Amino acid sequence: MSSRHDGAVLVRVERRRRWSDDEKLAIVKETTEPGAIMAMVARRHGIGTGQLYTWRRQLLRGAMAGFVPVELVPDAPAVASDAQGRIDIRAPGGFTVSIDSQVDRGALKMVLELVGGLGL
Repeated sequence: MSSRHDGAVLVRVERRRRWSDDEKLAIVKETTEPGAIMAMVARRHGIGTGQLYTWRRQLLRGAMAGFVPVELVPDAPAVASDAQGRIDIRAPGGFTVSIDSQVDRGALKMVLELVGGLGL
């Protein structure tokens, strides 16, 4: 805000900006460069450092929520064509989730979220 000599106050209206996920990621990546200073990155993009730290926290939370332990096994011998594209997910609890190329993505997402929520 700035004041004028006649006592009137001028108010500048700022609109809320929308950042795409790609733009947020690019800005957060700048903070990981050697010698990067959070305040300088934030100032360059016209955002507050608090917003930048929030984006970093959201990115980390999202990345960590998606991790599930995976065990790589050697290639199996060739199988019949109807079993190609099949994935078996073996959980330490002793059960296996088998997925073929015809899997419904929504159902698969729900199953993996449930398995991940079990904390196995």
